[in-house]
Amino acid sequence: MTAVAVTGMGLVAPNGVGTEDYWSATLRGRSGLGRLTRFDPSPYPVRLAGEIHGLDAGALLPSRLRTQTDELTRLSLVAAEWALADAALDPAALPEYAVGVVTANTAGGFEFGQRELENLWARGSGHVSAYQSFAWFYAVNTGQISIRHGLRGPGGVVVADGAGGLDALAASRRLLRKGTRAVVTGAVDGSLCPWSWTALLTEGRMSTGDDPRNAYLPFDERAAGHVAGEGGALLVVEDTEAARARGARVHGLIEGYGTAFDPPPGSGREPGLRRAVAQALDEAGWRPSDVDVVFADAAGTPRWDREEALALTAVFGPRGVPVTAPKTMTGRLAAGSGPLDVATALLALRDQVIPPTAHVTCPKEEYRLDLVTAPRRTPLRRAVVLARGYGGFNSVVALSGP
Repeated sequence: MTAVAVTGMGLVAPNGVGTEDYWSATLRGRSGLGRLTRFDPSPYPVRLAGEIHGLDAGALLPSRLRTQTDELTRLSLVAAEWALADAALDPAALPEYAVGVVTANTAGGFEFGQRELENLWARGSGHVSAYQSFAWFYAVNTGQISIRHGLRGPGGVVVADGAGGLDALAASRRLLRKGTRAVVTGAVDGSLCPWSWTALLTEGRMSTGDDPRNAYLPFDERAAGHVAGEGGALLVVEDTEAARARGARVHGLIEGYGTAFDPPPGSGREPGLRRAVAQALDEAGWRPSDVDVVFADAAGTPRWDREEALALTAVFGPRGVPVTAPKTMTGRLAAGSGPLDVATALLALRDQVIPPTAHVTCPKEEYRLDLVTAPRRTPLRRAVVLARGYGGFNSVVALSGP
């Protein structure tokens, strides 16, 4: 299918809130990682996270929404409002069913749910909020964004762990192909509460380090896990011709998408990431040499880093393309990381600079990657963004400048 245009962006991240604040922080290498403050992490082996500070999302919303939403839903509502404003798109001026919403999520309103469970155990069922019936749900962000902005077009939610945010963009492209005028899409995700923390610990992939500068080091000799965080990006995507016809500013184009599942453990077959990259390039009509930068998934564990490095060198050749992972400054934001990387890539294409992979000082030579560890000014026309999810999900998008 033809490329679709990204016309609006709303970003919320641990190292910066709003597009320009986040972008400035990222280029300066300013990290948002630190000791958890949302709850006391002392009893847990993992005590670092990427938390969003400096934004009281609830204060920007009506009181009725504050009482019925989880913090991540409040952040999603703010990001969606910023994205629509950035796109200069007024849904009320369009036909009733012209604008849809597709988001990705991994946990729903876990923090809201934990609070209501505590009320149930400590005070009884009469003290559990009626809003618990939907505040925990995976689709809650899609629903609340739709209601707040009167977006009555097609809606959906994708659950595919870290790959889900890119899958949501792909689902939105399909809606545009079927005639939807515009879609609010992407993900603001993450869950920083004891309930979700306990679940995340079972994966065994989070770093137990206490120094934010050394805890999350993808592709580094010292890699020993990742830091979890909260945040992401919501985007407005439109048919390219329609966007330009209305005079919209176009941040960039989504030109290709690929997805593949990993084979069952022990099968001896290669992971699906290389196939997903090849699919995205094929759909975009690009050769590997056409790509100017790759935004890596950057799992931060030796096994997953090695698998990603092998996939990248198989497609692009050893040190064949600059690779960066600015999520070292935010932590891994579940489904939110992919859309935030897409927004970051579009900003990189705009300003012709590759943001750094912060904190990594000892890249593993055996990976044979051209890892960008300081801002690099270079001509940029095309970028590829990778995202992987626990359980075998692999998704890739190919982006170009406007």
